[in-house]
Amino acid sequence: MAKSEKVGVLTDSTASIPSPMAEDLGIEVVPYYVHRGLDTLRDGVDITTEELARYLETATTLPTTSNPSPGDYLVGLRRLAERTREIVALTMTSKGSGGFQSCKAAVDILREQLPRVQVAVVDTLQVAMAQGWAAIEAARAALAGLSLKDVVARVVEVAQKGMMIQTADTLRYLYMGGRIGRAKHLVGSLLNIRPLIGMQEGTIVALGTARSRLKAYAGMVELMSQRVGEGAAVKVAFTHVAALEGVRRLQEMVLPRFECVEVLTTELSPALAVHSGPGTVGMCFFPV
Repeated sequence: MAKSEKVGVLTDSTASIPSPMAEDLGIEVVPYYVHRGLDTLRDGVDITTEELARYLETATTLPTTSNPSPGDYLVGLRRLAERTREIVALTMTSKGSGGFQSCKAAVDILREQLPRVQVAVVDTLQVAMAQGWAAIEAARAALAGLSLKDVVARVVEVAQKGMMIQTADTLRYLYMGGRIGRAKHLVGSLLNIRPLIGMQEGTIVALGTARSRLKAYAGMVELMSQRVGEGAAVKVAFTHVAALEGVRRLQEMVLPRFECVEVLTTELSPALAVHSGPGTVGMCFFPV
């Protein structure tokens, strides 16, 4: 079969791209793992975010997560290599996971097996739909016929412009999971205060706190305005863990204040939901 000229796009499940959209755009998604007791579950395949949220509500021990192996990435890369000789692979931040190194190891193996296939690996230094937007825009650039170099440039541009802001009902899950990074100083007396969490230079950081959900949402909107400017044209994805009502309230605050040229709503992947917990509401956006 003749190879397609279109650049292939691969990312991992933490990008939290709506499954129908990933399928329509031809994005190859490699699942992370959720370890619950003796069960090893593929992120978004063997366990859904809704199922995980129900489990977390009564869990006394937090599930753990792990990145895909080089073999997992290799399967996805080989699947793309069946239809193209040029691939861009986007991973979540290398400062929060071993996925980037695992993907690079898979590319080394693929290079030995299929030397004519060229793969560019990009550490987005992002997560959730801040990473997802980079993959979506890469796939759209590929469909438009852009070269591998130009698709990679689009990935880097969107990843650098993108911002994730989210709030959870508690820092408990981030703290228990050891993923709180430089936000550690919030732990303790503030465990019951709703944190505003973001990503800076690939690391989870605290952006502020609020005393209620609505105040947290309002704080998120102000941070968005500071980042892109009031009324700016943006693409925005609202993310959540069993919190659609919270998304609706946040949308009511965001949509009138910005020119939202594309709006998505999606659940955080189970591998991310483990660390933020039920009630998490967030948004990932970039100016256009």
